[in-house]
Amino acid sequence: MGHRDFLAITDLSREEIQTIFSRARLHQESGPETVLAGRSVVLLFEKASTRTRISFEVGVARMGGHPIVLTPAGSQIARGEPLQDTARVLSGYCDCIVMRTYGHERIQEMARWADVPVINALTDLLHPCQVLADCFTLQSRFGSLEGKRVAWIGDGNNMANSWINAASLLDFELALACPAGYEPDAGIMDAARAGGAKITLVRDPAEAAQGALAVNTDVWASMGQEEEATLRMKAFRDYTVTEALMDRAAGDAVFMHCLPAHRGEEVTEEVLESARSIIWEQAKNRLYVQEAVMAFLLQQ
Repeated sequence: MGHRDFLAITDLSREEIQTIFSRARLHQESGPETVLAGRSVVLLFEKASTRTRISFEVGVARMGGHPIVLTPAGSQIARGEPLQDTARVLSGYCDCIVMRTYGHERIQEMARWADVPVINALTDLLHPCQVLADCFTLQSRFGSLEGKRVAWIGDGNNMANSWINAASLLDFELALACPAGYEPDAGIMDAARAGGAKITLVRDPAEAAQGALAVNTDVWASMGQEEEATLRMKAFRDYTVTEALMDRAAGDAVFMHCLPAHRGEEVTEEVLESARSIIWEQAKNRLYVQEAVMAFLLQQ
């Protein structure tokens, strides 16, 4: 049984991304298509979640489907049932598996054994649903992203890695400012650059933000890194997005954050609550883009 997975933005072509965006706009403006009627989607969350879990659960319901939220504590996974067994069992009951987990190899293992589409709702390596929705948000506001400049300030984490993947497909310039030792995944960077993506990695946030259409950041310590918080506070102390940093960006530039935010750390309260901040728009668009991704994968 042929099916497609969505584990990384690079699993899609440029044309397919635009097809998904057109569909998302339709869902945004006219409401969702009921393509999940009579279908069930398992939402397997091994990591805590607010936006991802709710947007997927609401999206499945809005499209006429039945969402089943599974946490390790409520399943046999916590007792050591192998993923290859879980994948095959879930495939027998459900039409799609949405998984949020730790190591990227876990979702790859799930996809290897599942007979239904698997969607990456976040791994330590990538967060494709968030960045796809962020690109949709920027495209809705500014039109094509081709040739535009996007800045990433802070940790070279799963978000930064997914922005690199997006830049390689949507032809925008990506400037990342990361402290030494906190750079994005080298393999992902090399692959994007080899494909002709315009990606620069610098140390100075002001350099990255210069002329950017969007200035992006994320928390300094992601889930599972809390014990490194003190070390990270020191490494990232010059990486706060402030009004002064935003002023270096383009005149109509926007501030973006995938949330949750730590006010006064990676971004000031002033920037977060300013007219330039589009964080709530980003969060809302997760719903429409994820609905469109599910519709796209299930109608292959």
